[in-house]
Amino acid sequence: MSQPLEPALFDRLFAAAEAARENAYAPYSGFRVGAAVLTPDGRIFAGANIENAAYPQGQCAEASAIGAMGTAGARRIVAAVVIGGEEGDGMLCTPCGGCRQRLREFAAPDTRVHICGPEGLRRIMTVEELLPASFGPENLDA
Repeated sequence: MSQPLEPALFDRLFAAAEAARENAYAPYSGFRVGAAVLTPDGRIFAGANIENAAYPQGQCAEASAIGAMGTAGARRIVAAVVIGGEEGDGMLCTPCGGCRQRLREFAAPDTRVHICGPEGLRRIMTVEELLPASFGPENLDA
């Protein structure tokens, strides 16, 4: 397992993801998720899941955070936090397959993704652990 971020920086990322999670729009599943990504210059971008009555048209929290990051002109993720589930349920709310690929687009394989519940950190995984043998931008640079 990877090592956690410096505590104060983790706390800032967690707080941003937690605040985003509070604004999640999940009237169908009731499953609220928040995510935050950190750029090399210290900026934090957060997002929440946004559901839609046409189920496949919803958007994940990670996609929302990455979209905000890209809209601001940032192109690199150095750490991420994802918060989902209920306090004490012990379940891991890991990014879906599509969001694992989205993270991989902007993060190195060794970038740490902090998987959290409302009470705090549950596990740290790297992008490589989440998406082994991934296809990334460097595959197109051949």
